[in-house]
Amino acid sequence: MPESLSAHAELEHERAYVAGLYRRLEELRAEKQEQLARVRGSGAVGSMQNISERDAFATMYEDRLAQLNAVDDRLVFGRLDLDDGDRRYIGRIGLSTKDLQQLMVDWRAPEAGAFYQATAFERLGVRRRRHLILQGHQVKGIEDDVLDSTMLAEGASLQGEGALLAALNSKRTGAMSDIVGTIQAEQDRIIRAPMPGILVVQGGPGTGKTAVALHRAAYLLYSHRERLKSAGVLLVGPSNSFMKYIERVLPSLGETGVVMSTLGGLMPGIRAVPETDPAAAEIKGRLSMADVVANAVANRQRLPAEPRKLNVEGTILTLTPRQVARARDRARATGKPHNAARVTFVKILLRELTDQLREALEASSGPGNNADRAYLAEDVRTSRDVRVALNLAWMPLTPEKLIRELLSKPAHLEAATPELTDAERNVLLRSADAPWTESDVPLLDEAAELLGEMDASSGREKAQQDADRARDIANAEQSLRNVDQSLRDIGINGLVSAEDLAGYNQAQQNRLTAAERASGDRTWAFGHIVVDEAQELSAMQWRLLMRRCPLKSFTVVGDIAQTSSAAGAESWQQALEPFAGSRWQLEELTVNYRTPAQIAQAAVRMANAAGQVVSAPKAVRDGRWHPVVDRVPAGRTVEHLLAIMPEELDAANGGLLAVIAADRQLPEVRSALAAVYGRRVGGGAGGLEQDISVLGPQEAKGLEFDAVVVLEPGELLHRTGGRVGDLYVAMTRPTQRLRLLAEGEVPEGIEG
Repeated sequence: MPESLSAHAELEHERAYVAGLYRRLEELRAEKQEQLARVRGSGAVGSMQNISERDAFATMYEDRLAQLNAVDDRLVFGRLDLDDGDRRYIGRIGLSTKDLQQLMVDWRAPEAGAFYQATAFERLGVRRRRHLILQGHQVKGIEDDVLDSTMLAEGASLQGEGALLAALNSKRTGAMSDIVGTIQAEQDRIIRAPMPGILVVQGGPGTGKTAVALHRAAYLLYSHRERLKSAGVLLVGPSNSFMKYIERVLPSLGETGVVMSTLGGLMPGIRAVPETDPAAAEIKGRLSMADVVANAVANRQRLPAEPRKLNVEGTILTLTPRQVARARDRARATGKPHNAARVTFVKILLRELTDQLREALEASSGPGNNADRAYLAEDVRTSRDVRVALNLAWMPLTPEKLIRELLSKPAHLEAATPELTDAERNVLLRSADAPWTESDVPLLDEAAELLGEMDASSGREKAQQDADRARDIANAEQSLRNVDQSLRDIGINGLVSAEDLAGYNQAQQNRLTAAERASGDRTWAFGHIVVDEAQELSAMQWRLLMRRCPLKSFTVVGDIAQTSSAAGAESWQQALEPFAGSRWQLEELTVNYRTPAQIAQAAVRMANAAGQVVSAPKAVRDGRWHPVVDRVPAGRTVEHLLAIMPEELDAANGGLLAVIAADRQLPEVRSALAAVYGRRVGGGAGGLEQDISVLGPQEAKGLEFDAVVVLEPGELLHRTGGRVGDLYVAMTRPTQRLRLLAEGEVPEGIEG
């Protein structure tokens, strides 16, 4: 197509090409849907190998359909015009014609790298980079970056950064958008970095750390498909609001198989709440708590203070401390977890008690009595006295029971924590029915590692196992009778057994993806882990994550200056050295894409005045407003907030407005705003009906809003012991406007 064509003709050409891409996408969907229906419609027939192959094909078609459906919006976003005259369209996935002619290149493919990396100084064979601006399926505009100056003489227009600035200035919707069409060179270099090892991405507010982390996860899944398809990728975020905020990004990039979780959700069956006591979070986060849990387990392997008399069917036996000690030592020597080692412990003592019972009966019956005593072992095993004695010495335990009793029973806690002071123990003690917190999850995980699975041969577990087995046998026998009758009814005799036919026609369970299996398996070893807001993690939380990825393949993103948790890190070296030594690499993002320069500068001044050295990424744009500080009379903050809300909503211009305050103020503020604005008021990232979010700084981590009102900035600074994290986070959430309301002091630096 000639370069001299008018802008209108260029636009019409792109619209026609994009329409063709969507037609091809629809053809692929129909094709995969037809293949899936054909495979599923074949039924459970043939050999087990046939059935397995059928399910494998069905899963493949289902995965491809999910990908094709997820990338519908803004399918294509760029075009490269190359020196050799070739044109290469860049999109969310790769597309080809039926005869395998390439229509669009996946943004993660090596040949798409030039779209993000080419510059006028290093063109990489690119003459022009074109951004296609789509709304739904329709091309609404094009933006050209001309890298070859000779094209200007040929009539090409020179435009720049329009797509990026349009994305930065767009209204927030409560859901994060991908940046696949506007990835910048420094971001792309990190996204495409090699997978092995620990890559730390340090970046100030607004530098796109989260976007880089998500796009890197998608890139690694594309580049290392065979390895990560089976092992999976885990993405860990700071809060449920944050996880909801980013949940659409990876599917929009063609990836639906990533396990996404907060730290509180990494123990299957446990949904933990945030830890509200900074002192408790700091103590539970210490690496020495691993020794505390180990002590708690060892303390549940007890020796009786004196010999214990046991009644077995009228015969009195004696269990001595020496016998228990010998059995305990031999069980510990197996190196197995507590519950598995208990099997050895129980077997040894049951055998010794059975021998003791046999000797007692033989002594009472006189010489020459050779009666069969095979039943004695069962008598000993089922004796109530024996069961009680063995459980007192070595009780089977769940992680929940161990940690709950450790934190709620002073004697248990004191015995396991010789290094803690009485004051520190008092911080940890709580009621037995207290909810689990995010700081408890690493303790539960450590306990699960040391305890192992429950011994199914004891107590209720054995009874339940027996009942399940009996039910399964009864169901199987009934199925065989039904099939046998069906064969006779249709006149088949001798050609196939009922067992064979039942096996062939057994309903197959839907095959779970690696992500689905991994999310319910505590022992799953992931191929790669992405951690966002990683500066907040305690040493024990890092220990948990390292256990989830033995190969230590991580992408770690965060900003040390935003650390607000009492258990968080003061440096990446402090966070990672205990687990990886010096085997980690640091990259830094240096450009602030989100926060207007005036607001970013105020946040940096505040942090510096408080004694915190922070990186100051260069903002790519100036905002319309400087930060506004309102000094409010005592007790009038909420009243003043209601008065200025119309002005702030007008500044948000139909986008999202956040009110960020200390936890103690949140109920009153939510109630007052809801009384005026009703269902428009919510929490977290907001939603279609909630354009006013009221939240604390911890919940605001990683989120962004068009306008932000911060209540009592001085309190946010002081509540974290002088760390600037909470206030720094709150001040750097807006993309347009920041306002602070203060009854008390205004931290130095904010007003310049």
